[in-house]
Amino acid sequence: MLRTLLNDEAGFIVSAELVLVATILVIGMIVGLSEIQHAVVSELNDVGDAIGSLNQSYCFSGFSKAKQFQGGVAAYTRGSIFVDVLDECDNNQCDIDCDPPLVEEPKIR
Repeated sequence: MLRTLLNDEAGFIVSAELVLVATILVIGMIVGLSEIQHAVVSELNDVGDAIGSLNQSYCFSGFSKAKQFQGGVAAYTRGSIFVDVLDECDNNQCDIDCDPPLVEEPKIR
């Protein structure tokens, strides 16, 4: 019975195949998730550019109503204005990237 157990290799082949298939699946999943991350970041960058390109400037003039018989002003409102200026990171002005690679320096002994 012990000799039969030692000579039986059927389970070893199945286990090795499963490890190989699982390794290939995990590597493929890592690459796929990395591509999904890049796609999501790209789309969120587009959304940020769209929001940054909105012009929020406005202007309205004031008005007033004179009293009909007594003279003077019955009611008035003041005008207002706001001018939207370009912000720091509107439309890809600041990049979010990795630092450039640096040259290795010799080891100090």
